[in-house]
Formats: sequence, C-alpha cells, structure tokens
Amino acid sequence: MSDTRVPPTRGERVADWFDGRLGIHTFGRKYLRKVFPDHWSFLLGEICLYSFAVLVLTGVYLTFFFHPSMNEVTYHGGYVPLNGVRMSEAYASTLDISFDVRGGLLIRQLHHWAALVFVAGMLTHMMRHFFTGSFRKPREVNWLFGWLLLFLGLFEGLFGYSLPDDLLSGTGLRFVDGALLSVPIVGTYLSMFLFGGEFPGHDIVARFYSLHVLVIPGIMAALVLAHLVLVVYHKHTQFAGPGRTERNVIGAPFFPVYLAKAGGFFFLVFGVLSVMAAVATINPVWSYGPYRADQVSTGAQPDWYLGFAEGLVRIMPGWEVTLRGHTLVLGVLIPVVVFPLLLVFIGAYPFLEARAGGDGREHHLLDRPRNRPVRTAIGAAWISVYLILLAGGGNDIVATRLHLSINTVTWAVRIGLFAAPAAVFVVTRRICLGLQLKDRELVEHGRPTGVIKRLPHGEYVELHEPLDQAALHTLTAHRRPAELVEREP
Repeated sequence: MSDTRVPPTRGERVADWFDGRLGIHTFGRKYLRKVFPDHWSFLLGEICLYSFAVLVLTGVYLTFFFHPSMNEVTYHGGYVPLNGVRMSEAYASTLDISFDVRGGLLIRQLHHWAALVFVAGMLTHMMRHFFTGSFRKPREVNWLFGWLLLFLGLFEGLFGYSLPDDLLSGTGLRFVDGALLSVPIVGTYLSMFLFGGEFPGHDIVARFYSLHVLVIPGIMAALVLAHLVLVVYHKHTQFAGPGRTERNVIGAPFFPVYLAKAGGFFFLVFGVLSVMAAVATINPVWSYGPYRADQVSTGAQPDWYLGFAEGLVRIMPGWEVTLRGHTLVLGVLIPVVVFPLLLVFIGAYPFLEARAGGDGREHHLLDRPRNRPVRTAIGAAWISVYLILLAGGGNDIVATRLHLSINTVTWAVRIGLFAAPAAVFVVTRRICLGLQLKDRELVEHGRPTGVIKRLPHGEYVELHEPLDQAALHTLTAHRRPAELVEREP
C-alpha cells in the first residue's frame, strides 16, 4: 500500500518551526478567537488608541525638521512678515515646518488635533467606565493605568504646546513658573532647576523636547500595552442582556470580525483627523510671534484640557500670608494643590466606592447609570466643576463676548464652583431615581400602545403591551436602591 500523504509546503514547515519554539498556534487559537462584545461606547477606547498611533506617526515626522534650541537666529524663510526678526531656533524651525517643508503644516496640525482628540477620548472613555461601573473588581489596576495615561497626557500636551517657543506658549510657561514659585520653601529651587536659571532660561525647550518625544511617550506606550493586556486577561465587560452573565462574553471573535472592524475604524479616525487638520487652523504660531519675556499675548488661552487649571488661578482672590518673614501666595498655592486633587479623586474613586459600599465581588456586567444614582450624581457634579473652571479660565473672553464686566464673570464662577456641583448632584440623583421608577412601571404594566379603550362603566384607559423577555431582563438585571424598595407596597 503506497503512502499518499502530501508533503508539507514551505509555509507549513515555517509555521511548524515557529510553533514548536514559540507556541504560536496555541497562542493564536486562544486569543485570535477571543470574543469582544459589540456596543458603540466601546469605540471610545479605540479612538484613544488610534489617535495615539497618529500622534506617534506624525511626531516622528516632525522630529526630522524641528530644532529644540533656544539659540537666537535671524529668520529668513517663507513667512515674509517675520523676515529679519530675531527668534529662537525652535520658533524658526516651527515656521519652516509650517511654510517651507512640503506637507509640514498639515502634519503639524494633524499632530495637534490628534493630541486634543486623544485627551478628549481618554476623558470620555474614563467617564464611560465610571458611569457604567466597569472599574470595579478585578479592574481597579487597569483603571489606574488609564488614569495615569490621562494624567501623563495632560503634561505631554503641555510640553508639546510649549516647544514652538512662540508668544502664546511662552505665556503658558510663565504661568508654570508662577505656580512653581508659589510652592513654599522649595519653589525657587524648583523653578531654577526646571528652567536652568532665571525664567525663561535657555534650556527649557530642549528639556521639554526630551520629555515630550522620549520619556513620557515611552511610559505611555508601556501603559497602553499593559492596559490592553489586562483587558484581554480580565475579558471584556458587557451590558446586561439575555444570555449574558458574569461568567461569559457574548459578541464577535477578535479574528476576523473584530479585527476587520477595528482596521476600518482606524482609517476612519485617521481620515477624520486629517480632514480636521486640512480645513481647521489650529495654533497659528506665526500670528503670535516669537516669545519675549517683556510681552504677553492678548487673550492667551491654554488647550481645553488645561483650561480648568488656569480657571482655578483666575478666580482665586489675591490672598497672601506672611509667616516668619516668608510670604505664602495663597492665590496661586491653593489652585496648585486643588488641581491634582481633582485628578486624584478620579484615580482613587474605585477604592473609595468599594470601601464605602463593602462590595468585594467581581463584576463583569456593566451598570446602567440610572441604576447607580449616587455614583452618576458624583460624576455629573465633577463634570460641572470642570466646566465651570474651564469657563473661569477664559473669563476675559467670556466677558468680552457677552459684554459683561470681568468681575461679574469671575464672581459668577466663584459662586458657581460651590453651588453648581451641589445642585447638579441633587438633580442628577433625582433624575436617576425617577428613571428607575419609570422602568419599574414599564416592567409592571408594559409599554403604552396609544390605544384608548372605554370600560363598561364609562372610564377611558390606555392599553399597555407587555414587554418581551429581553427588555424585561435588561430592566431588571440590577439591584435596586433601598429608597425604591421601601416604596413598594
């Protein structure tokens, strides 16, 4: 009897060689078929990932032409209004990228827009996790990784924003210098260490450049990788529904379904960012001019994600306290302390909630925000604080546009900073409880049909249609708060 087996092809032999040494077949069979649930809110995390990839790609391109030096040169380039003006090499190279490098302005604006979308995506992504409770055990560490990415992203944006050495970014650095100087005892040393001498010094652009292109991106890349590994290890969370339990995941496999969707979505994000960069001007440094320590740009505003930090400083009274011959500038020191506390609260919340609620169980099903009224109210109150401080950071612009006194705007922000979060907390909590009552009515009586029926004794009633089992499961797959339970007859 002859042997009819077909000899393995070269590709099969190569695959067998790698599988025998690296276990690729076993690894691929386990993880390429991993199931991912399908919900639009999960795309927020992908927007963060893809905008980060765009940042890396465009950042590498910009490093070929940017000169991180504060040595003064006389500009002679494509932007005629500034020809013959003394400026730093950093600012001159930024102008060259914008006007003399083919595609340079598009790439620079794409980089800046991607940075804004990246931070916005991270904040929105974390809020989605916050309101749905996906930060609970066993994902507290992954929540901290995401929080660290947001925290580093804020400073990474500040460093990149400061690199062109234009008048607007220099005004922002003056703000940073003032914040450092307000720190008791060591403030002067911190400022001298950062700027390499008296502000603005000659080293700050080179130092920020190293942090911006090497140190922080490397840390962020490692955190992104660790974040994705933990997502795979813990399996993906999902909303409650028929057949969905704490022990399974219902959705599409990673390969080929999810991978195809993810690939298409990457090019969609890339395309939208490219269109934004092509049609919407951002950070036109040529309009501001080079930085000079004796000048301040009018209407200077930071990028939106740091606007709330400036709002803290602008609304603070100019309080000063003298202790043993040392002056504490509380008008700056208090905002410097409050700024990180607002961010630390986000990072520590999973542990605070678990301790307050005594919940040590693992959670793989997501909450509907209405079913956790206290948590939802806390998140809404935090957002209100952020938005009010963001308005305070542009109090001069708000006053100019609305034809108001800047003192009126400042006092409105001061009062709103304390009154608005309390009001938002109470209103949001009541709305959530009201929505729960509405859900209970739907479960008990069904969905209104709009059909009116007259009863034999003359009364008119609206007919209700019972909900299907899938809708009933979704509306009842949660623990109700004690307030609603106590109202039951």
